[in-house]
Amino acid sequence: MKDMLVRLLELPSGAALEQRLLEKEKIVVRRAIAPEKHLVCDWVMQAFGAYWHSEVEVAFSRQPVSCWIAQRGNAILGFACYESTARNFFGPTGTLESERGKGIGKLLLLKSLESMREMGYAYAIIGGVGPAEFYEKAVGAKIIEGSEISIYQHLLRKP
Repeated sequence: MKDMLVRLLELPSGAALEQRLLEKEKIVVRRAIAPEKHLVCDWVMQAFGAYWHSEVEVAFSRQPVSCWIAQRGNAILGFACYESTARNFFGPTGTLESERGKGIGKLLLLKSLESMREMGYAYAIIGGVGPAEFYEKAVGAKIIEGSEISIYQHLLRKP
C-alpha cells in the first residue's frame, strides 16, 4: 500500500455534512477525551484489531487527544487518529461497516486534517492507504510515488 499526500491549506468545509449527520442520523463527531480511552481502545480492538488499537493508545497520550470519534448516543460508530504512528501522518481510521456511506469517514478525515492544519502543517501524509479513491475524492489527496516501501515496511507480525 502506498502513502498519499494532501494539501491542508484548501480543505473542503465539513460544516454542512456535520449538520446533516447530526440532524438526520443523530451522529455527533468530536474529539475524544482522556476518560474515554478504555472505551475507545476496546472498541477499536474489537472492530479493527491490535495494530490500530496500539495506534489509538498513542493518540490518547497526546494533549489534546489526537483521536476524533463519531457516536450515536453511547455507541461509537467510527474513529480517526493523526500523529500516532509518525509526525504529520493521518490514520488509522475506521467506520463500522453498517454505518458506511453516510459521510462519517469523510467528516472524521476532515476534522483530523483540520487539526493537523491548526498544528501548522501545510501538507499531511495519509499512511498506507487502502481506499485511495476515497481520499482523492474527499480531500484531493495524491499518491506519493515510491512510497510502497513505507514506515510499515518492517512491522512486527504475530507468528
